[in-house]
Amino acid sequence: MFDGYDSCSEDTSSSSSSDESEEEVAPLPSSLPIIKNNGQVYTYPDGKSGMATCEMCGMVGVRDAFYSKTKRFCSVSCSRSYSSNSKKASILARLQGKPPTKKAKVLQKQPLVAKLAAYAQYQATLQNQAKTKAAVPVEGFSWGNYINSNSFTAAPVTCFKHAPMGTCWGDISEGVRVEVPNTDCSLPTKVFWIAGIVKLAGYNALLRYEGFENDSSLDFWCNVCGSDIHPVGWCATSGKPLVPPRTIQHKYTNWKAFLVKRLTGAKTLPPDFSQKVSESMQYPFKTSMRVEVVDKTHLCRTRVAVVESVIGGRLRLVYEESEDKTDDFWCHMYSPLIHHIGWSRSIGHRFKRSDITKKQDGHFDAPPHLFMKVKEVDAAGEWFKEGMKLEAIDPLNLSAICVATIRKVLADGYLMIGIDGSEAADGSDWFCYHATSPSIFPVGFCEINMIELTPPRGYAKLPFKWFDYLRETDSIAAPVKLFNKEVPNHGFHVGMKLEAVDLMEPRLVCVATVTRIIHRLLRIHFDGWEDEYDQWVDCESPDLYPVGWCQLTGYQLQPPAPQSSRDSQSSSSKQKKKAKSQQYKGHKKMTSLQLKEELLDGEEYSFLQGASDQESNGSASYYIKQEP
Repeated sequence: MFDGYDSCSEDTSSSSSSDESEEEVAPLPSSLPIIKNNGQVYTYPDGKSGMATCEMCGMVGVRDAFYSKTKRFCSVSCSRSYSSNSKKASILARLQGKPPTKKAKVLQKQPLVAKLAAYAQYQATLQNQAKTKAAVPVEGFSWGNYINSNSFTAAPVTCFKHAPMGTCWGDISEGVRVEVPNTDCSLPTKVFWIAGIVKLAGYNALLRYEGFENDSSLDFWCNVCGSDIHPVGWCATSGKPLVPPRTIQHKYTNWKAFLVKRLTGAKTLPPDFSQKVSESMQYPFKTSMRVEVVDKTHLCRTRVAVVESVIGGRLRLVYEESEDKTDDFWCHMYSPLIHHIGWSRSIGHRFKRSDITKKQDGHFDAPPHLFMKVKEVDAAGEWFKEGMKLEAIDPLNLSAICVATIRKVLADGYLMIGIDGSEAADGSDWFCYHATSPSIFPVGFCEINMIELTPPRGYAKLPFKWFDYLRETDSIAAPVKLFNKEVPNHGFHVGMKLEAVDLMEPRLVCVATVTRIIHRLLRIHFDGWEDEYDQWVDCESPDLYPVGWCQLTGYQLQPPAPQSSRDSQSSSSKQKKKAKSQQYKGHKKMTSLQLKEELLDGEEYSFLQGASDQESNGSASYYIKQEP
């Protein structure tokens, strides 16, 4: 047996024509064309003309900024939400685990106006659905069958420190014995028998009753943290009967002697295992707590929201001004996107004041100690400065790492960052990352790790070269030594299965696979969906969970597409790749000319697979040396 286991607080009462306007927009150079939309002013860098109307949300904008080769949609969100039969079909298909009906491609980043309009329309569609019907239930998916039939491997629970039992999983492994209900029995009362773990997949274990030896006919999957699994000896102390399965009850005449022989020296769960499970599923955040959270329509600022529900540590936050409680935002309690009340003012971050002058009855501020702490930094010496260049994961397109610029240095190590080539003139699409964030990288990170770097929109000098770009923009790269170079021994390997939040639709938790590992950076693929929906996520992200997390916490899991649909999609994808191969003479890695042709044609381009993928700890050697 084993033992145990410049602070700017904004007010919506501004005299601006927009209720959400924040500051006066600085005068724009007369040489730049201007796009005005709902009171917001945006610049369009390349000055191309031509207008288009989105077939999904009806937004009118510059045609060249629209999504896909046909320019039918203003953003990837609208492309996802559209189908030939119904605008709602794509959303319902996602809930039912079906593949998208329209091909979506990850292209150059669109101007914020297109993204925000599309996202607002998408949220409105979801809200209308919520009023008319409940979420579409998903039937028939079984992690056990999915793993068994494909010989998949799941990431171990110890990879997820934020998940229940993530830090106290102990030595639970194949061979551990437990007491479980005996389903191969005709007795009218509930009886138990001893089983051994044959295979472990996250929280789920494939069990085999003792006495079946190599016979797998009655093997079954169950959640180790479930209420029906107990350590050996539990039945004796609880007065529950141990009855051998009917299929093998005549195999031995002395079952007591058989069990003594089989269990001598065997491992079982610690006696307090169920208590530890219960304790690890107690969450400090409670309903009616008030927090500051990123404004999903203006990433550059925060708003007050109220905790509406807590499921498995995930919070459904309702913005305080939402009267019908449909304007919500999902995130984990350890997400870097939520903070205590007063955080924005303390560091100089933009904040949208609420129209509500006093707290509603029963609402109270969440204590500051509940929030995830960031590492302390020393900004007294050499530090980040406005205008410095770097590479960053685009929060509006998580499959892309882009050329970016530090736009403002806040207090306590926080930075406001903008994506080059597609920023709003008023900075409304800047986003906040901490200096220690694993989502920002020094200049050259993508190149040395063979990741496709997304160049600034409208930048024509391809292939993109940092040295030339820094010289052309008269800017400098942020010093390499200022970035977080820590790489934990995370335990992930390519091919491992897990449950992951679709951060573009954060209420959804989906069946997913780790497809690339660059030190601490994981490439997450959503099973049954095309690679264009992949997302770059940190290995310690609170939006990743072990297999079986949804079942354990009661959260709805979004399954992969059916096998037939995946095969059809895979065949279509292979045909397209073959066509590309013929066009590009079979080269997997695109030359600069091919990359330029891809961008001009509006096609997607995938991340290059290289030998530099790391599956465990790595040194800081993956940072490229800056050119003089």
